[in-house]
Amino acid sequence: MRLYSTALGIAREESPGELSLLDLPFPDLGALLRGPGVDAARAAPVVRRAALDEVQVHAPVPRPGKILIVGLNYPSHAEEAMEMFAAMGRSDIALPAEPNFQLVAGSAVTAPGDDIRLPAGAADQVDYEGEVAVVIGRPASAVSAAEAASHLAGLTIANDVSARDIQQRAMSGDPTASIGVAKSFDTFKPLGPCLVTPDEFTAPLDLRLRTRVNGEVRQDDRTSSFVHGVAELVSYLSHYQTLEPGDVILTGTPRGAGVFSGRHLRPGDVVEVEVEHIGTLRNRVSAAPEGYRRGRSGTSARPASSATDNTANAV
Repeated sequence: MRLYSTALGIAREESPGELSLLDLPFPDLGALLRGPGVDAARAAPVVRRAALDEVQVHAPVPRPGKILIVGLNYPSHAEEAMEMFAAMGRSDIALPAEPNFQLVAGSAVTAPGDDIRLPAGAADQVDYEGEVAVVIGRPASAVSAAEAASHLAGLTIANDVSARDIQQRAMSGDPTASIGVAKSFDTFKPLGPCLVTPDEFTAPLDLRLRTRVNGEVRQDDRTSSFVHGVAELVSYLSHYQTLEPGDVILTGTPRGAGVFSGRHLRPGDVVEVEVEHIGTLRNRVSAAPEGYRRGRSGTSARPASSATDNTANAV
C-alpha cells in the first residue's frame, strides 16, 4: 500500500498517478500512526479521487517525534570516509563495529518539492545524502531483530542534508559544535513523497538508490549492501530509547556525497533522490537570507586542532 500525506488529507495511491482521498479524521500519516495505525488506511472509505500531480503532497510524517541518523552503513561510503581520514593523516581512526547514529530534530523535516534553505550562518558547505528512511508504526523497546518487522509502518525516501563545516568542527573536537546540530537546520530533512508499507518489500531489502544533482548522478548503490540491515538497526536503536510511532530512521548513504569531491550545494541546484519501488524525492536549493553576519566578527568559528577520539563519526 502506498500512502500520502496531502493538503487534502491522507490518500492511497490505487493506481500510478491516481490518489484516493480517505475518510480519516487525521491530518497526516504521523497522526494516523500515533492513533489507530497504518492498517486503518486499508479499509478507510474513499471521499474522492484526484490526480497525484494536482494535489499538494506533504512529508509523510511532517513532525516525527525523533529522527535517528545512521552513519557509514554502506561499505562504499565507509571506504570513501576512510580514504578521507587517511588523506588527513588520521590513520588512528577506525570504523565503528556497531551501528553509529545521531539524534536530529524533527523540525528539520520538509516536504517534497519544498526548498532546502541554506542557513545564513553555515551556507558554504551544505551537502546532500540520499537515503532510504524507515518509519516506525508500533512502539519498539528492546525488541529483537526477529520482532522488528512487526514494528514498521513502512519505508520512504530522505535527503540527509548536512552543514559539513559544523560537522567537521564537531568531529575535530570543537565543543561549540555537534553533528546533530549540523543536520538539524530547518528544511534539512526532506522526506517523501510517500510511505510504502512493509508488505510491498521482501527481506533482505534490495532497492536501488540514486541521487542526482542537476540531473547528474552522484550516488548509485543498492540497499542489499547495507552493513546493518533494517531489522538489525531497529532492534539496536530500540535498546537505547523506545521507538515511537512516527519516528524516522535514516539508514545511511552510499558513496558520492559532495564533501568528498568539494561539490557542495548552491542556490538553484535541484537534488533528486530516487529509490526503486518508492519514487523520487525532489527539492530545490535556495539561498540564505541576505545581510546576515556570521558570528560576532562576521566570520565563522575556527575548528579545534585535533579530534578527541579515534572512532569515525557519522558522515
